[in-house]
Amino acid sequence: MPLADINTVILGSFAFFVFWVTATFPKFQALPIGRTAGALVSAALVVVCQVESPDQAYTSINLPILGLLFGTMVVSVYLQRADMFKYLAKALSYRCRGGKDLLCRLSFLVAFTSALFTNDTCCVLFTEFILAFCKERGLPPQPFLLALSTSSNIGSAATPIGNPQNLVIAIKSKISFGKFLVGVLPSMFIGITINTALLLAVYWKQLSTGVIRKVEVQGNDFSHAIEIANVGNQPVEDVGNRREYDPMKPNLVVSLQKCRSIGVDNSGQSNHVSQNADVNEPVSDGFSSGSQAIVVQEATDNVENKAVSEGSQQQVINVTVTQFGSSTSIPPLQSSPSSGLCLEELPKWKSWKNRVWKLSVYLVTIGMLAALLAGLDLSWCTITAAGALIVLDFEDAGPHISKVSYSLLVFFSAMFITVDGFNRTGLPETFWNAVEPHARINHFLGAVLLAAVVILLSNIASNVPTVLLLGPMVAAASRDLPGASETRAWLILAWASTVAGNLTLVGSAANLIVCEQARVSTRMPYNLSFWKHLKFGFPSTLIIAVAGLPLIRG
Repeated sequence: MPLADINTVILGSFAFFVFWVTATFPKFQALPIGRTAGALVSAALVVVCQVESPDQAYTSINLPILGLLFGTMVVSVYLQRADMFKYLAKALSYRCRGGKDLLCRLSFLVAFTSALFTNDTCCVLFTEFILAFCKERGLPPQPFLLALSTSSNIGSAATPIGNPQNLVIAIKSKISFGKFLVGVLPSMFIGITINTALLLAVYWKQLSTGVIRKVEVQGNDFSHAIEIANVGNQPVEDVGNRREYDPMKPNLVVSLQKCRSIGVDNSGQSNHVSQNADVNEPVSDGFSSGSQAIVVQEATDNVENKAVSEGSQQQVINVTVTQFGSSTSIPPLQSSPSSGLCLEELPKWKSWKNRVWKLSVYLVTIGMLAALLAGLDLSWCTITAAGALIVLDFEDAGPHISKVSYSLLVFFSAMFITVDGFNRTGLPETFWNAVEPHARINHFLGAVLLAAVVILLSNIASNVPTVLLLGPMVAAASRDLPGASETRAWLILAWASTVAGNLTLVGSAANLIVCEQARVSTRMPYNLSFWKHLKFGFPSTLIIAVAGLPLIRG
């Protein structure tokens, strides 16, 4: 497309500039309205300034991409409710041997999960766990936060549902899920391996330090009174009548209930439960939701019902929580036949119902992935899976569907209009015509130059607009090239635009999620600054992008 008339060029460029400023700097002082509102204003400018007509604007909105986004977000919400990510966190810390071991596990597990459940979701759900683990073990959070953000970006490159730009590429190119996966998976694997090796090399000394804090439980034959749930299934060390447990066992709750002792009338008997121990309330002093807990009940499963000792002797349980050199003592809890201190009994049918529901969620998700691999329509596969999960839940879906990021759907809709308007100015095609002779993918240096251009533009204009602007032109230029194909061109674009997110802190939404969650964390606040990220992200991105290019097949 040749350059449009000067009015269209100026007005279309201005609308895109407003979009770029608000998307890149959402708190820009001259226009502090945020990304979504900025995209809406930009889309309105495109139509009001007559860069394109209202009908053309509506036509530019890609409904299959919005459907795919919505479906994957709903599925992620129900997977989170089914505790899938909690179980992944347990697997991550199971028999962990230290910082280096955790870093390697984290990198590969996050890469795998982000390929299936989007990089943003993984960053939201794993950041708090990492901060808790680092706090308990005295490890520096920086290498783990970098591993989380960079690995989630690299891993998400492998599938069409890994990140938004891949959704765009998969819909526009009509590349099947299986073909996409086979084409990019080798590059993803070598990229994760290199990234992990670089993190280990840079932070080797820091990862060698760290002290494991313990939770100590002391008492006289306390096994009759309470059950200690060791989520990670790690060995328990007996030291006399004291047992030590690894503190990183998440999602456990302390709950004490007064029960009638079997065959004993406790009317008129004194209550031996300390007044400071509130019935059915979590113990807050010294504990947090991500720490090891002394358990008498875990939410709806994994707890056996145990009664107190039927002997006449009282049992006294002393609990001391040691954390960062300070101790917090919970008032002694006494049990006797008259007080009848015991575990809260859960209805068995509720426990089984919950387990069956969780299994159903996992089976539906596996079925969705199988359908995607079979080459069925991407957006309708995810929407159908979302509908099935809603029906299986058998309750009002409103509170759960409300967790979907509708602002992201609005942002995408407005972005489609803005980018289409900018394309009508002719500037993107003029730029591509100047670069194209040197960026042909049928030789290695040309592919490297194309990747460099995509990485640069992705950090300037963001990766999704870059894909929308360059994608059709890159594919068309590769159609008739000997030794090249449209599919490989699209996959190179997917690889480069995704890895580009690791170059700078603002290059990817996943990076910003990790940075912001770590900054406002109440558990272990940490500032992952722009420069801290750049020192590692810049060289690793260039190395990984180039190393992965020869392995992309299409």
